[in-house]
Amino acid sequence: MQAAIDEAIAGRDEGGVPIGAVLVHNGEILGRGHNRRVQSGSAIRHGETDALERAGRQSAAVYRESVMYTTLSPCSMCTGAILLYGIPMVVVGENQTFLGEEELLAERGVDVVLMNDQRCIDLMAAFINAHPDVWNEDIGEDSA
Repeated sequence: MQAAIDEAIAGRDEGGVPIGAVLVHNGEILGRGHNRRVQSGSAIRHGETDALERAGRQSAAVYRESVMYTTLSPCSMCTGAILLYGIPMVVVGENQTFLGEEELLAERGVDVVLMNDQRCIDLMAAFINAHPDVWNEDIGEDSA
């Protein structure tokens, strides 16, 4: 999880949303990423999708033996990517600031491990408080 937190901090330091993720296979990080929507002007570069992109093409067998570590509960888009590639386990840093599709992941047989890591909670809470418009855009909500 520390590598995912490091990615979240890097994203924050670049002026983006502090969400990080790493894809791990047999104890080795295949891809690490962070939310780059602001930095790249992207509609889809969330932490998990960035980690998958940076892992490059992998065989189906590799995905089925991998673990996705993410600092925040996966949204619908990232959940879809996890399900598409058959990643069997997702370790979630926190779901207090945002509850994504953990229930759907579990219903589809993915082992979801929630850490309730205070570092992850603090990163997101501070960002949401400071940048509510960017956060709402990130999760597809209208700004208040």
